[in-house]
Amino acid sequence: MSQTSTATPTSGLSRLWHKWRFHLNILLLLIPLGFMPKYFADTALFRGDSGLGEREIGEVQVGPWSLRLAEMRNEAPRRDGPAGYMKSFNAALCQACADPVKATYLRIGKPRSLRAAGVIFFGSPYRMGASLPIPEKTRADAELWITMEGWDGSLHQAAIPLSQASPATVAWLEKQGGK
Repeated sequence: MSQTSTATPTSGLSRLWHKWRFHLNILLLLIPLGFMPKYFADTALFRGDSGLGEREIGEVQVGPWSLRLAEMRNEAPRRDGPAGYMKSFNAALCQACADPVKATYLRIGKPRSLRAAGVIFFGSPYRMGASLPIPEKTRADAELWITMEGWDGSLHQAAIPLSQASPATVAWLEKQGGK
């Protein structure tokens, strides 16, 4: 007959593993739990449960229409590879504006024409998003221009100071050396 014996680990590392493996497994469960509050906050932000964005700019009147504007994140622009630095903004059209507005654009500096109106907002009229390129040499006193195009061909524009739209971006520009 063969005898079976329970062999105890002989090396020091093996003994350490057998002694502490339960505690390491508990740690593997607890570490992700530390990141859960940020995950749930980000999920609520992207779903719209916590508003349009981290920082609401307010209601902006653009001709006969209006929209609510917000910064997605209250932070400096993020580098997006070869595209340069980008800043995300969200907007929601007013209830009466949803049908007559064809497109909404966002740009730093006054647009020369509709072809240079800037980045277009995408999404539903009640929660649109746009990623605006922020050139490093932008002046800190620049203006953020909103252009709205109607289905009837009408164009309306409004400007708000960049310092009102995104103080974090202005601080970043001053740090970059923008005048």
